[in-house]
Amino acid sequence: MTRLTSELRDRAFRWIADDPDPETKLELQKVVAAAMGGDPAAVDEVADRMAGTLEFGTAGLRGPVRAGSNGMNRAVVIRTTAGLAAWLRAQGHAGGIVVVGRDARRGSEDFHRDAAGVLAAAGFDVRVLPQPLPTPVLAFAVRDFNAIAGVQITASHNPPADNGYKLYVDAGAQIVPPADRQIEAAVTTSPPAVSVPRTETWTKLGDEVLQRYLAHVATLPRGTARELRVAATALHGVGAGPLALALNQAGFVDVRMVAEQAQPDADFPTVPFPNPEEPGATDLLLAKAADVDADLAIALDPDADRCSVGVRERDGSWRMLLGDEVGALLGQHVLSTLDRVAHPDPLVANTIVSSSMLKSIAAAADVRYDATLTGFKWLVRAGDGHGTGLVYAYEEALGHCVDPDSVRDKDGISAAVVVCDLAATLRAAGRTLLDALDDLAVAHGLHLTRQVSLRVTDLARISTLMTALRVEPPAELAGVPVELEDLLPKADVLRFTGAGVRVIVRPSGTEPKIKAYLEVVEPVPSLDSLPDIRRRATGNLDALADEVAGLLR
Repeated sequence: MTRLTSELRDRAFRWIADDPDPETKLELQKVVAAAMGGDPAAVDEVADRMAGTLEFGTAGLRGPVRAGSNGMNRAVVIRTTAGLAAWLRAQGHAGGIVVVGRDARRGSEDFHRDAAGVLAAAGFDVRVLPQPLPTPVLAFAVRDFNAIAGVQITASHNPPADNGYKLYVDAGAQIVPPADRQIEAAVTTSPPAVSVPRTETWTKLGDEVLQRYLAHVATLPRGTARELRVAATALHGVGAGPLALALNQAGFVDVRMVAEQAQPDADFPTVPFPNPEEPGATDLLLAKAADVDADLAIALDPDADRCSVGVRERDGSWRMLLGDEVGALLGQHVLSTLDRVAHPDPLVANTIVSSSMLKSIAAAADVRYDATLTGFKWLVRAGDGHGTGLVYAYEEALGHCVDPDSVRDKDGISAAVVVCDLAATLRAAGRTLLDALDDLAVAHGLHLTRQVSLRVTDLARISTLMTALRVEPPAELAGVPVELEDLLPKADVLRFTGAGVRVIVRPSGTEPKIKAYLEVVEPVPSLDSLPDIRRRATGNLDALADEVAGLLR
């Protein structure tokens, strides 16, 4: 855009007039003034800031903290919450309990106060968590209080400039269609933010919710072994204290935190992308693990709903396991130790982009299995749409739900406790997580997975790439003939499958990325044959990754 149109200028002025926050008023005024002065970069910035509103994606609202309708700011939070309040009343939940929590990102304190204030003024019984706490604690509190909804202000593992608004309903599960569109429609009819009533007549909770959560997590280990040294990091998020307490109460007392990343810091000074999946994010953790001669390394993301696991290789080096590797280990551990009297018809689930090994593990254990669309909002509703009988669910992006009865979402802290339980049990028998992975490969075939992604600055590029793959799909990948399955209109997902090969391509629901999920599967006749098969399968996966990366250019 070369000049500021009168329509865009007027929309920006209306937003400024209706913004209750003097800081963001001034912020947008300065950008608009520069645009009116002819600065082309400022014109583009105004257009971007006013380009619609944030929408509920895979995990709620997320966006950069900035002024304007297309950002996370107090005006957006106030109007979103007014829409939520209207929707809750329309669902027959007027006056019900709503729990509000937050992480320690930029703006979180103001945003959570505004969300609580709007809901309280609308007549709801609002319970506010006492300090920045992990998202799983909020999800636990929704069920603990039998609340009608929960709001967590967080952007999880997004870059430092972002924040977000995560919403729980339906007995502690995240929202799914049509609720998301209904709430968005209610937001559009909400009054200007400056006119939305707010009050501070909410209840500020004490530490009792966190203590109940920790006490419950401490009951999750299945074994009795506790000899284990753990190196851990919270990546500058809110998980360090709760993780250390959870492990300690569960009996794992030798925990060494990465000191540089233990305190909440909204700038995330040691990690440009505070996501354990990102290259370099766990470098300090792995160095700590090697330095203290740890048995296991644990990385939480900033809001502690994801758990990444690091292990020492047989040559003494350290690496982080893939989410699919941890998913297979936890799936096998949960099912092999499950009380079948308490769970007579158990169900396990993962997402369509996760490894197919869990399906094989479930079949061997004679339990139900389901593969859902991406996101825990779908996983906790696996099977019959309500998650009946669910005992474990995971997604390859480091999300694990080991205790669906208490937290109907991914939970990095409870997952860490159960991983430590498995690792300590194996250690007591002179074995490691790598040995357990080898056993799974022999029993179910070697499943190697990898993600190839492209981060974009122009979101239109993602649509262009998806269209190109639909119009001219590859006939083969890595020398293997493949067939295309297009999941539209159910989901914007393309699935290519062939003999021992699977590639799934989709836009990210939380970041400006297009992602491809690769899997190569080969049978393993014996443990002795595994090294050669692994080398061959890794070569095939490398070739497949190179070819897919070329398709996403």
